Amino acid sequence: MAQVTKHALITGASRGIGRGIAVALAESGIHIAIHYYQNEAAAKETLAQVRKRGSDGLLVQADVLNPEQITAVFRKVKSEFRTLDVFVSNARPEAPTFFQPPLDITLKQWDTAFDSQAKAFLVGAREALPLMSDGGRIFAITYAQGSRTGGLQPWVGMGSAKAALESLVRYLAVACAKRGITVNAVSPGWTEDSVLNSLPDQVQRLIRDWHVRGWTPMRRLGTPKDVGDVVALLCSEKARWITGQVIYADGGASLMNPEVPPEIQIG
Repeated sequence: MAQVTKHALITGASRGIGRGIAVALAESGIHIAIHYYQNEAAAKETLAQVRKRGSDGLLVQADVLNPEQITAVFRKVKSEFRTLDVFVSNARPEAPTFFQPPLDITLKQWDTAFDSQAKAFLVGAREALPLMSDGGRIFAITYAQGSRTGGLQPWVGMGSAKAALESLVRYLAVACAKRGITVNAVSPGWTEDSVLNSLPDQVQRLIRDWHVRGWTPMRRLGTPKDVGDVVALLCSEKARWITGQVIYADGGASLMNPEVPPEIQIG
C-alpha cells in the first residue's frame, strides 16, 4: 500500500525557528507550506532545505496581522495540498514593532503583538481544522517565561500576547479533543537565529554570556533544530495523549531559580 503524504503549514518558516521546524518535519517526509511575509529569498532557501531532505513544499505569502490574508493562505494550501495534518503558528513581527515598556508602548504596538499571536492563531486554527482528519496536530510557538514574568519591561506587549496565546491553546485543546486532534504550545528558551538576533548587540551579548555561564544548564542557547525536533516528536502517533500543554524546549533554563546566581545553582 502506498504511503499517504502528510502536509504541514508553518507560519514564519522563512528562517529561524520556523525554518528549523520545517526542516525537521521534512526529514520525516512531510510536505511543507512555507509561509513568509517579506523575505521571499529566505523562504526559497527553506524550501531548498526541505527538498534537500527528500520532501517538497510550496511558498505562501501573507501578513499575519491581516486575518483576510491568513484565510487566503489556507485557500491556497487547500488548493495545493487538499488536506492538512500539521499547523504551526510561529510567525512574529520584528522587535521594533512592539518592543516598548508598558508606560511607553503605543496602542498600535500593543495591537501588533496581539494580532500576530492570539488573533492569528485563532484564525489559523479555525481555518486549519476543516482540512484536518483525526490525529491532526496544531502548535503555537510561545515564550512562556515572558508570559508570566514582568522584568523584561519592553516585552510587555509580546509577553501579554503570548499569555493569551497559551490560554487559547488550552481552550482549543478541549474543543478539538473529540476529534483526536491535539493542540499544544512549544516554548523555546533563548534561541540562536530568532528574535534574539533582532535585539541590540549589547543585549544579545548579555543574554548569550548569561546562558553560557549556566542560566541554561546545558550552557548554550538553543538552536532552531532543537525546537524543530521537539515539534517533530510531538507530531508522532506516540504523542497522541498530550494536549493543551506548554512544552518547554529550553535546555533546562526554566528550571533555574532567578533569585540565585547560576554559578551557585549548578557549580
